[in-house]
Amino acid sequence: MEKNEIMAAAEAILFASGEPVAIRRIAQAIGVEPAVVEEAAKGLAERFRDGGIRLLRLEDRLQLCSAPEYAQAVTRALEQRKPPKLSAAALEVLAIVAYFQPVTRAYIDRVRGVDSSYTVGVLIERGLIEPAGKLEVPGHPTLYRTGDTFLRTMNISGLDELPELPDTGTDEGIIALQNKIEALQSGVLEGQMEISESGTESAVSPPEGTE
Repeated sequence: MEKNEIMAAAEAILFASGEPVAIRRIAQAIGVEPAVVEEAAKGLAERFRDGGIRLLRLEDRLQLCSAPEYAQAVTRALEQRKPPKLSAAALEVLAIVAYFQPVTRAYIDRVRGVDSSYTVGVLIERGLIEPAGKLEVPGHPTLYRTGDTFLRTMNISGLDELPELPDTGTDEGIIALQNKIEALQSGVLEGQMEISESGTESAVSPPEGTE
């Protein structure tokens, strides 16, 4: 199969899906090696560069989406309201999950010093975080990690593109995390995060290994 045919087939699959599709799955459907699909994806990304469509890579998956510069036009055409920005509490939780995943809700609560159950639920509902199995301790608390929507929202292909933080086993590392949270709260990333969350949270001191 010629390169242009592979690009066309991959484009058709991604367009029809509307959701992220694993590179390996595309390769199996076309009958080529994953490396060939990855090369074709580069060609597609270049082809779309000056148009209204973009090709996103989300770790080992690909997805087609509209170009961000035309977001307002798309919103007007589809009569969609622009959602409110992500709240400070949700940004805190999202930062903790993103940098230390997979984590339990108890871990999130300890870092923040408040009960984060409502905020965790909202972020799950929005697709920014998702369950990632159970921790093998008494009670088997749920582990959480970031989802595909997080990668799209942050405009990154993988978690390795997040800014690095120092070792949080040290005081300096904890301070670095707090600085990151404060930066999120101050609106550094609010322009990219258009997902709202509201609700009350109460101070807690959760025991180790619980949700």
